Amino acid sequence: MIDYEKVCLKVCQLVRQTGVFIQDEGLNFNRDKIEVKGVHDLVSYVDKEAEQQLVKGLSLLLPEAGFITEEKTINKIGEIFTWIIDPLDGTTNFMHGLPVYSISIALMQQQELVIGVVLELNRDELFYAFKDGPAMLNSNKIQVSTINKMGESLIATGFPYSDFKEIDAYLGLMKRMMVEGQGLRRLGSAAIDLCYVACGRFETYFEFNINSYDVAGGMFILQRAGGRFTTFKSSEPTPWDIYKSRQILASNGLIHDAMLDILNSDFLNKI
Repeated sequence: MIDYEKVCLKVCQLVRQTGVFIQDEGLNFNRDKIEVKGVHDLVSYVDKEAEQQLVKGLSLLLPEAGFITEEKTINKIGEIFTWIIDPLDGTTNFMHGLPVYSISIALMQQQELVIGVVLELNRDELFYAFKDGPAMLNSNKIQVSTINKMGESLIATGFPYSDFKEIDAYLGLMKRMMVEGQGLRRLGSAAIDLCYVACGRFETYFEFNINSYDVAGGMFILQRAGGRFTTFKSSEPTPWDIYKSRQILASNGLIHDAMLDILNSDFLNKI
């Protein structure tokens, strides 16, 4: 049995150290070193170096753990523990000098998330949680909002950047969200979207074609803050399958069913 709190706080220290590297590189970022992984899917030397720093530090914390990483700088399977890492969530924002990007780390024990750490670098906001503990923002406990009406809810989403086959249905869905909610936002970092739901800045966040490393850390923090997450299809608060599912609906729990109804009627029924 590991001490989840102790490990979580050490991860927080490591993330802050890596964050200093990312911010320093951002001051004189060389866009000539950008690589293209796929359509509108970019990676830089900063992503790769940050991931290597994180992997090195996390390997010292739990030598037996495996890794799921965005940039695939390591290929290691863990029997019990697996780290899930996005070294720079919001790479496109970072490359353009826009101020919403983050580091996201989660620890999975078997199939259960037990630690989540997300650092929003520009506001220096460190979100974190560990098993059986509270969700925290820096040194303050956080929880989801108590808003229970769609018309009072601020909604977050992500735009498709490479898989455009459902784009017409998704645009129709966003139109419905604009009408039903108080506002619709797209920040460009799924990890931050989830943490903002966790601390009550957003009431809900939804996205499809998403990856486990984008959302695992934020999902666990949201859960510890009293929030809820499912796929677009499920109304049951069962664990999200981070290996297979490409959809996520996260909320404060109070408007979750209303969001599911909209997602089913205005998106799933039209694809």
